[in-house]
Amino acid sequence: MNALSPEIAEIRQRAAEAQERLKHVSATATSPDGAVTATVNTAGALQELQFGSRADEMPRAALAAAVLATARRAQAQAAQQLTAIMAPVIGENSDAMKFLEEQIPEPEIPEETAPPAPPQPQFFDAQDDSAPPARPAAPPAPPSRPARPARPAPDPTDDDDYYGGGSFLGRN
Repeated sequence: MNALSPEIAEIRQRAAEAQERLKHVSATATSPDGAVTATVNTAGALQELQFGSRADEMPRAALAAAVLATARRAQAQAAQQLTAIMAPVIGENSDAMKFLEEQIPEPEIPEETAPPAPPQPQFFDAQDDSAPPARPAAPPAPPSRPARPARPAPDPTDDDDYYGGGSFLGRN
């Protein structure tokens, strides 16, 4: 048992060093256009997110995609650091290392593409037959509401007009 003691002490020392190094693992990735910079910790959790000036020009959907892709690249870097730190402790080809690698999901890192450029106005010659067809005319406006019918003038011979067309308040 005493012969194993120096080996156990060495393993403990490597484990303590690895544990200390793991506390400080982080990975940072920046999108190719500089719009997004993401920093993650050992577990791959997002710790910091920064936007470059290019982010202001991007549509929200493209910016969201850039954030996700950049964070995934940083997570992949953090996983590489984790395995590099743990390899000397548990053995590069050991069952423990294989188990560790299985616990770290392989991140899907989509290829980032630059967002499409805004459409440019196209000008066509009036006599150019290759010009695209004109847009269809706007739909017709809904029909206007019919005018209210005019009220008929009071009939002076109407017996129902007890007050003679005047106000009943003005009568004594």
